[in-house]
Amino acid sequence: MMERVAPPPSRRDVLRGGYALALTAVAGTALAGCASGAGDGVGADGRVTIELWHGQTDTAKEAMARLVADFERAHPDIRVDMGGGVLADAMLQKITAALASGSYPDIAYIFGSDLANVARSPQVVDLTSMVESGPTPWNDFWAPARAAVTINGQVRAAPALLDSLAVVCNKKVFRDAGVPLPQPGWKWPEFIETAKRLTDASRGRFGTGWPGAADEDTVWRLWPLIWDLGGDVIGKDGRGIGFADAGVRALQVVESLAKDKSVYIDPKPGSEQMYQVFLSGLMGMSVTGPWQLPDIQTAKIDYQVVPLPTFSGRPITISGPDTWTMFDNGEARVKASRTFLTWLMQPAQDVRWDVEAGSLPLSRPTQQLPAWRKQEAETEGLPVFVKTLETARVRPTHPAYPQISQALGQAVIAVLLGKSTPAEALRTCAEEANAALLIPR
Repeated sequence: MMERVAPPPSRRDVLRGGYALALTAVAGTALAGCASGAGDGVGADGRVTIELWHGQTDTAKEAMARLVADFERAHPDIRVDMGGGVLADAMLQKITAALASGSYPDIAYIFGSDLANVARSPQVVDLTSMVESGPTPWNDFWAPARAAVTINGQVRAAPALLDSLAVVCNKKVFRDAGVPLPQPGWKWPEFIETAKRLTDASRGRFGTGWPGAADEDTVWRLWPLIWDLGGDVIGKDGRGIGFADAGVRALQVVESLAKDKSVYIDPKPGSEQMYQVFLSGLMGMSVTGPWQLPDIQTAKIDYQVVPLPTFSGRPITISGPDTWTMFDNGEARVKASRTFLTWLMQPAQDVRWDVEAGSLPLSRPTQQLPAWRKQEAETEGLPVFVKTLETARVRPTHPAYPQISQALGQAVIAVLLGKSTPAEALRTCAEEANAALLIPR
């Protein structure tokens, strides 16, 4: 997803509006039958032009432009037009409208949590055969990268960006508070106690932070706790949530942080304020991803990265892969788009995207390349994020996920603000989420 070297803070605001639109207008494109984008893309000289809505800005946009230029030099019969589209945060609404109008790009940058709804359109190309044959290192991709683009056994997009969550600690804040730095294998009760000890109201210093906009940034941080407690997003029968009990215990962690006043609650989407508090030295621990490391280094913070705490002692985290989703604009453009995405996912190109735009390597072959090894050696804590991919899980690619997330987001905020107990908040969440799961898809 991304502009990782200096990403827009709203990178994780994947549900801000548009989810209801996706459930209706995207599904509505199925009724439109075989509507297609404008033109077959083949010029008089036989060169095929494909349209890429890349969703990036600044550093990541420049990185993609360099990759596209190199691709075009190696494939003179294909041109990649990067001119259209919008930033990733607004892509769901943009692509929904485009599908409804019948004029859509060949490839778009779609958040992983939105893929299930977008893929309901018959214009989304099935990529299963593409990744199971040819040079795509599919079996070497990290499991989260594969899971995020697979729906009902079919590969509906190509992985575009890979990340994970860990805890970044400001060593100076720990030293000033006389608190020892955490070590791998620590538990959530230790996290709560550490946050409490790091907090100093007289200095305006917080132990940690939590997004408070009730968006996906608020929610996805809770899933590792739920999974670790044996829960799941959706129950085995598919007709109700799978975290009725585990969700209460997970929310009790949130409740403890709030009662101790050790958590900075960022009320704005994107978590920009929360990260600024950490970067200013007024927060001891930031639960975040590798995208924040460049900003932390620029701020000259002496830091350490440790895996997320657990309840069970078994390491677990969450990864939120984003996707390159392909749309059918005729045989010539589909073929050219497949060629481009196949090329883009190769380790030689993947490592450039990872280093320049701030993703983790999609595959183990990429991880072994000298360029990535150099990146790890020069970036404190980066190997920790890569290591967590071994036990990372992803959110389900299910059309009802946006409503489940919205309901859980409201529950988290109710607990953070002391307006509800974990049990009360989870009951309300379950009512709304279970209702969404009963809607025929």
